[in-house]
Amino acid sequence: MEASDWELVKRCKEGDREAFRELVERYQRKAVAVAYGMLHDREDALEVSQEAFAKVFTSMHQFKEEASFYTWLYRIVVNLAIDRQRQKNRQPQLERDDQEEGESNRVETIPARPEADPYEQTKDKELGERIRAAIAELTPAHKAVILLRIVEGLSYEEISEVLQCSRGTVMSRLHYARKRLQSLLRSEL
Repeated sequence: MEASDWELVKRCKEGDREAFRELVERYQRKAVAVAYGMLHDREDALEVSQEAFAKVFTSMHQFKEEASFYTWLYRIVVNLAIDRQRQKNRQPQLERDDQEEGESNRVETIPARPEADPYEQTKDKELGERIRAAIAELTPAHKAVILLRIVEGLSYEEISEVLQCSRGTVMSRLHYARKRLQSLLRSEL
């Protein structure tokens, strides 16, 4: 029987490293996905995820268990991703020399069904790229709320806990983020 997050957190607070490993395995992919959705850079997403889990490990005794573990983790990931994005915006953009020509810097996606129509696959891929580009143009606050609601499927209350703002603020940010995306995608499509 799989241990609940609460049980694992309790064991972590008692010094059980195996319990922490289980939490990392349970939430690592989601943490990377949230970071990647905000940063659009695989290496940065992996680093932010790793940094988030390091922060969780060192701060576990401070976790008050008023919110769920994954809400606490997502808050840390989102905050670190926003910090990373701000840091990168202050630095001049340099081309990556270590990236091979044609090599993608994206998190791997699920392969297409072999029986799918190549035209449809190409059309879906192009649409996905346009949507990712449009999301990249959102402010960090709007990007975070879109990713947590649409990609991660969190409720307004859970997003409110992650972003430490009111439910009304979440709803407002989501509304304006959707309007901005519609505007950006309308001109693209």
